[in-house]
Amino acid sequence: MASAGPHAASTQPPLPSGPAVFKTVPYAFILPEIFCGTWVWILVAATSVSSPLLQGWVMYVSLSSCLISLVLLLSYLFGFHRNSDNWKVLDSLYHGTTAILYMSAAVLQANATINSEFGPNSPLYYQLNSAASFFAFVTTFLYILHAFSIYYH
Repeated sequence: MASAGPHAASTQPPLPSGPAVFKTVPYAFILPEIFCGTWVWILVAATSVSSPLLQGWVMYVSLSSCLISLVLLLSYLFGFHRNSDNWKVLDSLYHGTTAILYMSAAVLQANATINSEFGPNSPLYYQLNSAASFFAFVTTFLYILHAFSIYYH
């Protein structure tokens, strides 16, 4: 029997880099996360922000998550991970934590939507807040999918 030794091939697939990032689950979720998250903060910024404390948190979570996800995507595209298993842990921790933060932001945005229903400029701001709530929950779902897909990939 031959021993596995330190030079044995790894059973886990290598981390993608370059265009393969867009074809590999869960890394293919990064671009939709950025896209949907960008819509959240654009739509919230287009309203009058009637609840600064609530929607300020939504803006903070969505904007910082978009920027960090963009940096992570660029890191995968340029191969900065060098196929290290530590990147899988970093990716999983980031997406798991962000999913929790985004869930809180989505719930607060839904509350702001309900509060904007009967305010000034009601139809327009209500529709913008409703769309922001929708994208916040979709983005939350994408982050959850990404976090759990790493374990099953």
